[in-house]
Amino acid sequence: MHILLIEDDFDFGAALQRALKAEGVSSEWRRRLADAPRPPFAAEDLLYDCVLLDITLPDGNGLDLLQRWRSAGVTLPIIMITARSALEDRLTGLDGGADDFIIKPFATAELLSRLRAVLRRYAQQSSELWCVGELLIEPRAHSARLSGERLDLSPREFQLLRELAREPGVVVPKGSLAQRLEPLGEALDFSLLEVYVSNLRRKIGAQRIRTVRGVGYMLQP
Repeated sequence: MHILLIEDDFDFGAALQRALKAEGVSSEWRRRLADAPRPPFAAEDLLYDCVLLDITLPDGNGLDLLQRWRSAGVTLPIIMITARSALEDRLTGLDGGADDFIIKPFATAELLSRLRAVLRRYAQQSSELWCVGELLIEPRAHSARLSGERLDLSPREFQLLRELAREPGVVVPKGSLAQRLEPLGEALDFSLLEVYVSNLRRKIGAQRIRTVRGVGYMLQP
């Protein structure tokens, strides 16, 4: 899981990044609205699984950024962070397109649970077990089964399957997929990506991953 954290409190942000890293969650941290991606977006601007967005920032209100992103068609899951428990703030955020709210101070376990919940909804899955036809995927356990048989996948192959399974039936551009597999570094070389796709096809069936020439790959629903 790779998230974007927009939070101005230095101590809180640093502690949160450390806690997330300990749980295997990578993150990028911005401290101002001005540092957040803004329309028109480049392909690499929003390659995150989720955004943690503080309401109160030094150069504006996180709710304004939420509104701009939603108006621009950004569907990325967004969890608002606030030190305020006012019902009006939460209703404004939820009506404006926030997927959830979490109130400071919070436990890392609660945040992780909320992250998993919004990602399940984003992937149109109702539980921790993702079902795509005869494929059953358990993201937390890094495990996958096909027709009941456990698949012997390398970490990279499982990561690839998970990214494609987030939106079955939707074409994931090659560039986006290559960057998602290396969220904190250089995007994966396309030739390597093709090798991993080929290996995954051999294990789950070639017909389950469709190549859209010149665009990317799609997991058949």
